[in-house]
Amino acid sequence: MPHLIVEYSANLDTVIDIQALVHSVQNAAHETGIFPKAGTRTRAERREVYEIADGHGDNGFVHLIVRIGSGRPVEVRKQAGDLIFAQLTAALDEVYKAHPLAISFEMVEIDPDTTWKQNNIQTFLEAREHGSAA
Repeated sequence: MPHLIVEYSANLDTVIDIQALVHSVQNAAHETGIFPKAGTRTRAERREVYEIADGHGDNGFVHLIVRIGSGRPVEVRKQAGDLIFAQLTAALDEVYKAHPLAISFEMVEIDPDTTWKQNNIQTFLEAREHGSAA
């Protein structure tokens, strides 16, 4: 964990490097120090159908959803959220200055009673760090 999902309006394709944004957000999650690298999954979802404010075609949005395992104190989640949101807004600063853009972010805890997982990525990460095949 966590899962970071960047939703964005399709009209931003020509003004945002989405892969760079995904990379920036993932790095921010790692910089918090509370999320394991092996568990972090970041992806972008382009939204084709949307309407924002007055419906003008220039209006755009980026919404980041971070889904995390439960149990961290609110202070820890808030500190991590502040860091991630600061990185998100910094990465979008030039676009924000030039285009009508709504940037939002929410952190959601996943209920441990209704989630299932299987993951061997940590094994492969360790093997790569030691130069061996897993």
